[in-house]
Amino acid sequence: MTDIENLAADVQAFTSNVFLVTGDRTVLVDAGANFDVVARIESRIDTLDAVVLTHTHPDHVGNVDSVHTAFGVETWGFDPDQPSVDRELDGTVRLGDDDFTVLHTPGHKDDHVCLYAPSTRVCFAGDLVFAGGSFGRTDLEEGDRRTLVQSIDRLRETIDPDLAALHTGHGPSVTTDAYATVERAGQAARMG
Repeated sequence: MTDIENLAADVQAFTSNVFLVTGDRTVLVDAGANFDVVARIESRIDTLDAVVLTHTHPDHVGNVDSVHTAFGVETWGFDPDQPSVDRELDGTVRLGDDDFTVLHTPGHKDDHVCLYAPSTRVCFAGDLVFAGGSFGRTDLEEGDRRTLVQSIDRLRETIDPDLAALHTGHGPSVTTDAYATVERAGQAARMG
């Protein structure tokens, strides 16, 4: 059975959430930054199969080099031309025991993706949407509000209305009314 744990849940530094997904294929979703993620990984598991990135902002990739050094793994991301990306992420990717659809969702950053497992109704949303119905910044380089709204709509149209869990790039995961959270984010992004 797939297990998902946020290794950055109690970190008091500028970092993204870092999800350790264990099962058939043990994967780190985003590597975070500015804390010793390797020690946290090593206290839980012996081997890691890959790092999968939702996007390549510094707070999501800052620890990639230390994870590479410690575990000798490749990093998968949407744009293989980015310095932190070894392999292109496209189609589906196995995280734990489940296959996740890779959904290109730019607007916050051009290489942003969400990962969705229809079989378990679990979504890794990166910085597209957050708990409470907020949404990712569009004032950074490559940010674009209209594109972000289109990406939120694409996510909403892809996920199941009974979405079980929405794991976001910052803040708490959403396990109650997760679909409504995506709907609220789309509404809020249209108003800004």
